[in-house]
Amino acid sequence: MEDIIDVYERPYARKRPVVCLDEKPLQLLGEVREPLLMRPGAVEKIDAEYKRNGTCSIFAIVEPLTGHQHISVRERRTALDWAEEIRYLCDVMYPRAERIVLVMDNLNTHTLGSLYKRFKPDEARRLAERLEIHHTPKHGSWLNMAEIELNVLTRQCLNRRIESLAKLQREVRAWENKRNKKPTPIHWLFTKEKARVKLVSLYPDLTR
Repeated sequence: MEDIIDVYERPYARKRPVVCLDEKPLQLLGEVREPLLMRPGAVEKIDAEYKRNGTCSIFAIVEPLTGHQHISVRERRTALDWAEEIRYLCDVMYPRAERIVLVMDNLNTHTLGSLYKRFKPDEARRLAERLEIHHTPKHGSWLNMAEIELNVLTRQCLNRRIESLAKLQREVRAWENKRNKKPTPIHWLFTKEKARVKLVSLYPDLTR
């Protein structure tokens, strides 16, 4: 936990950006009956019954100090999907960075080995050398600031039924573009000093 907090306390460095990555599953839901048209200003009435159209995964890459982000929608959240997101991070989002400081949870696909499952060894090694990885502790995924942006996305864009992967991709892309036009930096206030008070039970008692 303190390692992650130390990373968040680093000053902004264009050549070594601090970036958070997270992902969440989403169920695609379609309407069985068309929603009823309502008078202006009223809430649209939808039927309680819905149709399941499968699931997908949403990846969020967020740079907390600038507020810049990238959201992508994929059919799955496999090691290969993660590896492709990492290549996008390195080659499209930060091609000139000397090193990308990457914070993410310790999901079993979030390892450098996943790069070798997707790319040839030379390419996998090239990407791996661009990264400085910091994993959040077990049961500590709340330390990943990409979760904050995923929560905003859920409230503003995903709080309704979306029936297809193609429509979800369009909606998320529009939301991302609007968000990046006026990026909102994340101000992390949870310091090591606060952690040692609030989470004192997690630290060993050396007074015994």
